[in-house]
Amino acid sequence: MPISLWEPLRQALFRSIWTAALISNLGTWMQNVAGVWLVTTLSTSATLVALMQTATSLPVFLLSIPAGALADIVDRRKLLLVTQTFMALIALLLGIITLMGLITAPMVVAFTFVLGIGSALNGPAWQTVTPEVVPRRLLPAAVTLNSVSVNLARAAGPALGGLIIAYYSPGYLFILNSLSFLITLRTLWQWAREPIVETVPEDFFSALRAGLRYVRYSPSLYVILIRAFAFTFGASAMWALLSLVVARQLHQTAGTYGLMLSCIGAGAVTGALLQGKISQWLSPNRRIIVAGLIFCLVNVSLARLTSLVLLSGVMVLAGLAWLLVLTSFNASVQLQLPKWVQARALSVYMLVFQGGMALGSLVWGALGEAFGLPTALIAAAGWLLVSMFLGIPFPIRSTEELNLTPADHWADPDVHLPVDYDDGPVVVMIEYTIEAVNRPAFYAAIQPLLRLRLRDGASRIGIFTDVAIPERQVEFFTVSSWGAHLRQHARFTQSDQLLESRVRTYHVGPEPPKVTHFIATEVDALPTREVVNFENLVDHP
Repeated sequence: MPISLWEPLRQALFRSIWTAALISNLGTWMQNVAGVWLVTTLSTSATLVALMQTATSLPVFLLSIPAGALADIVDRRKLLLVTQTFMALIALLLGIITLMGLITAPMVVAFTFVLGIGSALNGPAWQTVTPEVVPRRLLPAAVTLNSVSVNLARAAGPALGGLIIAYYSPGYLFILNSLSFLITLRTLWQWAREPIVETVPEDFFSALRAGLRYVRYSPSLYVILIRAFAFTFGASAMWALLSLVVARQLHQTAGTYGLMLSCIGAGAVTGALLQGKISQWLSPNRRIIVAGLIFCLVNVSLARLTSLVLLSGVMVLAGLAWLLVLTSFNASVQLQLPKWVQARALSVYMLVFQGGMALGSLVWGALGEAFGLPTALIAAAGWLLVSMFLGIPFPIRSTEELNLTPADHWADPDVHLPVDYDDGPVVVMIEYTIEAVNRPAFYAAIQPLLRLRLRDGASRIGIFTDVAIPERQVEFFTVSSWGAHLRQHARFTQSDQLLESRVRTYHVGPEPPKVTHFIATEVDALPTREVVNFENLVDHP
C-alpha cells in the first residue's frame, strides 16, 4: 500500500524541523530574489548577474566534501547551530549595509558567496537530519515533503519579495532572512539528539578519504552523480538567466520576476501532490528523462515566447519537472547510504549537483552576454536533450529494498599482541575450498564482494590459488591500520552480508572458510625500513 505524502508529519520531531525549514526557506527565497534583482538593477553585466548563481553554488563545490567529513565525525546538532548562527549574522550585516545605501553589485555577489560558505558547511549535516528522525520506510515521502517545503517557499517567497522590493528597499528582505534563521536555531536547540559514539575513533583526514573511497567503489552512486551533473548543467540556464529574460526581453519589473518564481514553486508543489501517482507510473530513471525533456521545452520557451500568460504556464511545468528530478535524485542517494557515511556521500552528491549549477550558470551567462539570451537558452536545451540519452548506459535503479542495518556478524579478532589502532598495515586472508566445476561461478560471485572490501577501507584486494591444492582459494585484502579494519567490521551491512553468503555457498567442507589476520611489524635489524614481517594475530573461522 503506498505511503501517504503526509505520513512523516505525524512524527513530532520531523514536523518541527520541517516547519522551521519552511520558514527559513521562505527567508532564503526572499533574499534570493532581492539579491538577484539588486544586482540586475545595479549592473548591466549579464555575467555579473549569472555569477549570483555561481556565488551560491561555488562554496558548495569548494567545501561540500570537507563539510561532509566534518558532519560525520562531530556532533551534527552543534555543527548546525554554528552554521545557522553564522548565516543569520551575515544576512543581517548585508541588510544593514543595503539600508545605509553603501551596497554595490560586486558587494552583493561577495555577500552571497559568504552566505554560500555557511550553506555549504551546513548542507551535508542538514541533509542527514531527515534519515535520522524518520523511519526508512517513510524516507521517500519525507524527502518529497522537504522539497515541498523548499517549493512552497519558492512559491510564496519571491512574490512577497517582489512586493516588498516594489515599495521598500531590498535591505529589509535581507534582515527578514536573518530573522528566519532564529526559528531553526530554536528547533535545533530543543532537539535532544543522542550523539553517536564511534567505538573506533576516526580523524578528519581519514574520514575524508573514507567518504571519497566509498563513493568511488559504489557504482550505483556514481551513476547518480553523472546524471545529476548532466541535468543541472543544462537546467541552470533557466535559474541563471530568468531575471535577465524578465528585465531585458520582456521589459518587466521585479514583481513579474517574483511571479515567475512563484509559478515555479506552485508547479513544484503540484508535482509533490502528484508524486505518488507519478511514482507508480514511472521509475526514477524515467522520471528524470521526462523532467529533462520538460526542461528542454522550458528553455526554448524562455528564448522564444513573449506572452506572460504562456510563460507563467511554462514556469509551472518547470517547477513540476524540478520537483521530480530533485526527489528522484535525493531519495535514490539517501536510500542507499548507511549511517556512518551519510554526510560524506551526500556532500559529494551536493558537490556535483551544485557544481553543475555553478559551472552551467557561468557558461550560459557568458554565452548569453556574447551571443544573446535566446542563443544561450537554445544551447542549454540542446545539452539537456542530448544528456537524456545517458539514461540508457547509466540507468538509476530503485534502492528501497536495501537493508543498511549493520550486520554485526564479524566477531572481534582474538588478539594476543599489544596492538594500537594506528598499527598496520593489516592483511586479512580468507581461505575457501572451491571445487573445480564451481570456480568460474565463485570468481563471478566474489567480484562484488571485493568491491565492498575496497569501498569499506581496503587498499588492495586479490584472489590466490594454491598451486599444490587448486581447490584452495585464498581471498586477501589489505587495510591501512588495525583501527581501519575494525571500522570495516562496523560498516558491513545486512545487504552486504547477502553478497558474502552467496560467495560462501560455493565453499565445501565441514568447516566455514578460515579467516586469518596479519599485522605488519618492522624488522629493526635490517639497515632499511622497507622490509616488514607480517605476524599472524589470530586464526578463526
